[in-house]
Amino acid sequence: MRRYMLAALLCWLGVACAQPLVYLRHQGEEDPHLRYMVAVLQLAIAESGSRYQVQPSKMHMVQSRALDEIRRNSGLLDLVWTMTSVERERELLPIRIPVDRGLIGWRVALLKQDRLKLLSGVRDLADLRQFSAGQMHDWPDTSILRHNGLPVEASDQYEGLFRMLAAGRFDYFPRSVIEIRDELRSHPGMGLAIEPRLLIRYPTALYFFVSRDRQKLALDLERGLEKAVREGKLQALFQRYYGPLLLELNVANRQVVELANPLLPKETPLGRPELWYRPGDN
Repeated sequence: MRRYMLAALLCWLGVACAQPLVYLRHQGEEDPHLRYMVAVLQLAIAESGSRYQVQPSKMHMVQSRALDEIRRNSGLLDLVWTMTSVERERELLPIRIPVDRGLIGWRVALLKQDRLKLLSGVRDLADLRQFSAGQMHDWPDTSILRHNGLPVEASDQYEGLFRMLAAGRFDYFPRSVIEIRDELRSHPGMGLAIEPRLLIRYPTALYFFVSRDRQKLALDLERGLEKAVREGKLQALFQRYYGPLLLELNVANRQVVELANPLLPKETPLGRPELWYRPGDN
């Protein structure tokens, strides 16, 4: 809180008026969301009419630690972007604009290069249950996969999951379509590849979350994001970053396996089509 009080004092003195806005520094060697998410954050701030100075946290944290820091409003973090769940929306304050347009729940598998045809016979959920997935222990995806009867090997180290996949500790690593290419590129020499035909899909959203004590910040971000959606700016930003990637991954023509999401809050704005990606959007 001392940091916020100092920023307010400096603003009152006319020295500086932009409050610091600290986001989580990712545990991985390269955050596949980072450039886009910072661009969305800056767009939301610009459209809000308020002034914030965006900067990364001084330390790396696993997701569960970061969420706890936000929940306690410790001052180490102001904001995280992460998948929503009932528990997270109960403990934190969500800004319910899916900045990923729902694609955090559209999953393509990373495989070992020499097992690229491993999932070629998968047509439905029963087929997929024959194979084991890798996930972080504190990701909502882990509970979602297990709820659907899929075997999961969990780890407490994000980077360790790529090594485990390469070593054959599990069969496939389902990654969001907006993550997978950058993650593959940032792990060269491990003998990994993108599975070519399957799409695992469940309804969910990637939101900005802040502390429940930061009502003004939440309102500022919501106002900015709503304006960006209304004027088509968020959709255009998304298309610029991810449009070619979605074509490259051929998401519109993949075999889809639908999963249920027991963690999806009832407040999720599924009835607002302008917020969600559909194949063919441009």
